Amino acid sequence: MQIDEEQFKKFILEGGLVSKKDLDSAIKVAEAKKQKIGNILLSEGKISETDLKRTEAFVLGIPFVSLLNQKIDFSVLSLIPEPIARNDNIVAYTKSEHGLEVAMLDVDDLPVIDFIKKRSGLKILPRLTDSASIKAVLMQYRQSLTFEFQNIIQKESNTIGKAASEEDQPQAGEKVAEKSEKELKEMAEDLPVVKIVDSLIVHAILQNASDIHIEPGERELTVRYRIDGILHDAMVLDKNAGAGITARIKVLSNLKLDEKRLPQDGRFKKEQDGEKISFRVSTLPTFFGEKTVMRILKENAHGFSLETLGFHGEALERIHNSLKQKTGMVLATGPTGSGKTTTLYTMLDILNKPEVNISTVEDPIEYQMPRVNQTQVKPEIGLSFANGLRSLLRQDPDIIMVGEIRDGETAGLAVNASLTGHLVLSTIHTNSAAGAIPRLIDMGVEPFLITATVKTIIAQRLVRRLTPNKEKYFLSPAEIKNLAKIVDLDRMLSLFKEEKLIGTKDTWDKIPFYKAVKSSEFEDGYSNRIGMHEVLYVNSAIKEMILAGKSQDDIEIQAKKDGMMTMLEDGVYQAVLGVTTLEEVFRVVSE
Repeated sequence: MQIDEEQFKKFILEGGLVSKKDLDSAIKVAEAKKQKIGNILLSEGKISETDLKRTEAFVLGIPFVSLLNQKIDFSVLSLIPEPIARNDNIVAYTKSEHGLEVAMLDVDDLPVIDFIKKRSGLKILPRLTDSASIKAVLMQYRQSLTFEFQNIIQKESNTIGKAASEEDQPQAGEKVAEKSEKELKEMAEDLPVVKIVDSLIVHAILQNASDIHIEPGERELTVRYRIDGILHDAMVLDKNAGAGITARIKVLSNLKLDEKRLPQDGRFKKEQDGEKISFRVSTLPTFFGEKTVMRILKENAHGFSLETLGFHGEALERIHNSLKQKTGMVLATGPTGSGKTTTLYTMLDILNKPEVNISTVEDPIEYQMPRVNQTQVKPEIGLSFANGLRSLLRQDPDIIMVGEIRDGETAGLAVNASLTGHLVLSTIHTNSAAGAIPRLIDMGVEPFLITATVKTIIAQRLVRRLTPNKEKYFLSPAEIKNLAKIVDLDRMLSLFKEEKLIGTKDTWDKIPFYKAVKSSEFEDGYSNRIGMHEVLYVNSAIKEMILAGKSQDDIEIQAKKDGMMTMLEDGVYQAVLGVTTLEEVFRVVSE
């Protein structure tokens, strides 16, 4: 359904929505940019989105609907999965004998209409709406699922808890016996337990959680989700429900049901809304029972680029230059959960061309990549990083990715691989880029071998991203004084000016920063995460310092002179961009 532009112009003029002068100006810009007149008027603030959508609906001859403050039945709402609703700005709100009425921002999106028609088997009746309506309805997914989730959990966990506590009550003169593997398996296949575990997983995926923690306490079982790097309480269950839930997760991940004294690791896969998701499971005996943690990994996650991960300017250029090399090592450093593996996979994606053979040895394989030969480490059968890497070198690789350099043997093999004509990518646990050098020396790698092989070292952390609904503010003199204790203000200003982030005459009191604004959709004002980085290029000056045995601090000072922006400086840069807040940067990085 194409909008008749002439009719559209006539209606907005007759309705007094814009002046003739503003319309003529928008027509010229639309012609130059080859965009719709309505979009130009909206971007220039000459018309509100609601007025624009109402006019478009009138021209097209279809109804406009506002869904603000309208409660939608969850059985209708769920006919369109939340990821589709969120990505394609389409929601179902009424189902009748005539068909399914759906509200959209773009009624020309025929593929998504066709998809929903096939999925629901109903006639689709498209209606135009505005962003505020879509946002309000998207909130109902979470609220409805939370309510449904709590009902299932509370009802079923009480049932399980009651049954378990009754079973555990010993008869006169009896001792409490440990459940056999057969009994535990039956418990794991019990419908209420299956429902609870499925609900926990579905809810975690919908909230974009990276981990699920199931923690036994003295009187209760606590479930927590890690969302954007921070743990949040999700649910408190009956303590006796723990055994059944743990047994169910063990069955899914092929772990020993009757082994409760030793930690176990396993994994399983699930498909939800066409997305393949892998779960890495860890169980650990604690004082009150087994604690279970599930790491959620979206296998077919793609679309990352170095830019979307937060790299920019000189740092971005240095990484691209190092990836053009045929030999050498590129290292990513940082603590667990700082996004190192995602950075490596993004680099592999750039390097993944038909003319090269890429092989990896990982623990675990977090994302599956086409045309990349990925090997899973299995220490229990002797397949360690070192043994896997040794075997890889006989497979004629051009590019090698080693999941982690943990010991001297793996470090030595990685260095030798880069000396013998391979580009090696790997991770190492240090707090800063310069810290990787003494760590390698500590593992037994000779300084002259480090200078011959290591090209670039990336250090990173993840900070939470602000939502578009944020509040601008300027630093007070006291706040500027406090900031000066943490970063070199003059150096930061010159870095900002080099990157053309601020004007040439701007001072700290004129630079805008942003605060998180809480909303019903985003409880803390943040959504998703982005990296802050430092990228150390091992140039001739750094090489001389390594050979001379200089300290990590001296190496970092030289790297800064050579143009490296430290992680903390990059965090302040992201805060000036309005991507995150200073509070978030200082929470994640301390110096």
